[in-house]
Amino acid sequence: MENHRFYLSTIAADAAGTARQYALGLEIAEYCTACNMDEHFPETDAAVRGKLAGIVRVTLHAPFNELFPCAIDPRARALAADRFREAIALAKGYGAEKIVIHGGYNPQMYYPCWYTEQSILFWREFLKDMPENRIICLENVMESDPAWMRDIVKEVNDPRLAICLDVGHANVCSRIPVSGWLETLGPWIRHFHIHNNDSRADTHSSLGQGNIPIEDVLRQAQELDASFTLEVTNGAVDIEWLRQKGLLEEEI
Repeated sequence: MENHRFYLSTIAADAAGTARQYALGLEIAEYCTACNMDEHFPETDAAVRGKLAGIVRVTLHAPFNELFPCAIDPRARALAADRFREAIALAKGYGAEKIVIHGGYNPQMYYPCWYTEQSILFWREFLKDMPENRIICLENVMESDPAWMRDIVKEVNDPRLAICLDVGHANVCSRIPVSGWLETLGPWIRHFHIHNNDSRADTHSSLGQGNIPIEDVLRQAQELDASFTLEVTNGAVDIEWLRQKGLLEEEI
């Protein structure tokens, strides 16, 4: 696949250098922790801009701790909306078109029907003020059935709301294989998070270390209008794995 479809998450220490070396994009992960938007913003912003030097394509991961779009408490729901608006403003400043936001399902807190119905209401309202040139990609985390996220995005029916399929999360939290998630969500997927695990824990292991058939997944996904972020801790290792499998261009 073309290099321009691939990004490295900044959870990897080598993300910036490796992205520049192989002409990849970067996904900014520093704002997954919301305090980096507040008291730690000056130093975080400086570090992020340093990593982005020479990088053409950018995505941004929004904060997620204690943020639930389907929250029962209206104030908690309002907090989620406020933080997501802050993330969208940062994305604009960094030139990121796509913003990854966790769907927010928690099996200990919400029934699936509540999650889907209330998420639809949240996103319909939120998107009223959403810039036209930004795309929110809802990421699965604890969801066990891809139909829930399909129903949310399908019912909202707005091109600014799409899916980020995290294959590692699906492998841990669902009995449905990743291929089944792809089949269910395919028309709405605009972004992927790619990493591996043994289905027991979300370890963000290298692409070849786990029981997810990453090569098959990527070949199944290559016809979609989607990009791919490697959410791994050593980008260079996995870029080489992709090149050896013929899944990434040899020439830069």
